Amino acid sequence: MARNLFGTDGVRGLVGEKLTADLAMKLGRAATEQAGGAGTRVLVIRDTRESGEMLESALAAGITAAGGEALLGGVLPTPAAPLLIAQYGFDLGVVVSASHNPFQDNGIKFFGGDGLKLTDAAEEEIERRLDGGFGVELEIGRVRELHGTQEDYLRALEERFKGLDLSSTNLLLDCAHGSTHRVGPEIFRRLGASVSVIGNQPDGRNINDGVGSTHIEALATAVVAGGHDLGFSFDGDGDRVLAADRNGGVVDGDELIALAALHLRALGRLNADGVVVTVMTNYGFHTAMQAAKIEVATADVGDRYVLAELRERGWTLGGEQSGHIIDMGFVPSGDGIASALLTLEALAGADLAERSAMEKLPQQLVNVKVADKSRALDAVASAAAEENDSLSGQGRVLVRASGTEELVRVMVEAPDAAQCEQICRRLVDVVEAAS
Repeated sequence: MARNLFGTDGVRGLVGEKLTADLAMKLGRAATEQAGGAGTRVLVIRDTRESGEMLESALAAGITAAGGEALLGGVLPTPAAPLLIAQYGFDLGVVVSASHNPFQDNGIKFFGGDGLKLTDAAEEEIERRLDGGFGVELEIGRVRELHGTQEDYLRALEERFKGLDLSSTNLLLDCAHGSTHRVGPEIFRRLGASVSVIGNQPDGRNINDGVGSTHIEALATAVVAGGHDLGFSFDGDGDRVLAADRNGGVVDGDELIALAALHLRALGRLNADGVVVTVMTNYGFHTAMQAAKIEVATADVGDRYVLAELRERGWTLGGEQSGHIIDMGFVPSGDGIASALLTLEALAGADLAERSAMEKLPQQLVNVKVADKSRALDAVASAAAEENDSLSGQGRVLVRASGTEELVRVMVEAPDAAQCEQICRRLVDVVEAAS
């Protein structure tokens, strides 16, 4: 049976249309049954969207209808889920969030008792159980608030980065009006940094609205205006991060991973001297890692695929250009706050503006809204192949469909920025014409 509801990162969509309270209740019941039924202990956390409380309540109803115990952890970054699962021995975790999407969307993603996102097979089994009945269990479950979860997460970060002294660091954080708006500033202050914050006034509807890692220009501008040493920008659920240096230069996931790889290798903490990235990763990253004698493996786009490759190889570090960075030495999930702290640990007081971990090849990425992703991909396939051949191995063309949105992503890398932009424009025109 193929998955119909689940995408690359759980079930996600417009609240009231694809994602309803009824569906959330069914998912809660089905997932609890799949995880063991009566007695199953399920953690539920969420981001700051106005629909989060409704979906949290519906999930809890489904969990208890299956005889499970729903433990509500409140507003927390996604990576807190695997940490809390490990700490308390929960059987299942649920995160209610649509990550970087606008507030009208929301999502439901599950973590197993091992702290890992559920496998495709487990998600298929949940879908198979969705149409089952809501019979009365001999033992009805309970709903409880789980207190102290923010402190649990902060304590884990403090333990991991306990030797990091940020007392001479003046930084700016953009919390995207999302789930990092409390814990993000707090951990940096506890480690001694002087912290200013934007995007820390969530009202249920302003998550990711002109702020956060999908609007990195807000951070870049504010870092320069405020005279900060650097800044970090998280997304709505806190599992990714981008940075800006003191000059407003944007530092993407590729550069942050390169910094981390060199740092962890120097400490002897980069298992097998290898790192996992995706097909979107800049070619300059591969060149830098080759020079440093660090092996690179490439996975499909999506942090679940990066994680699968890391586990298969037994490696420590991996991530995506978008800022999903996984350090298995801390948690088996992208963690924006931990990744920002790892960046500062790697810099060891050096200026981010003077970074030299890699030299990026000029790259252009355009997201094109389409009505039919398959039709658009078919229409552009021939043109993309011709443009790729024209680069003669000195660059590349990648056209792919988004796994979570109705978008086709056109990415071009070329030795010259103007050439890169021209090729990308021609391909975007083809995609738009097919829509």
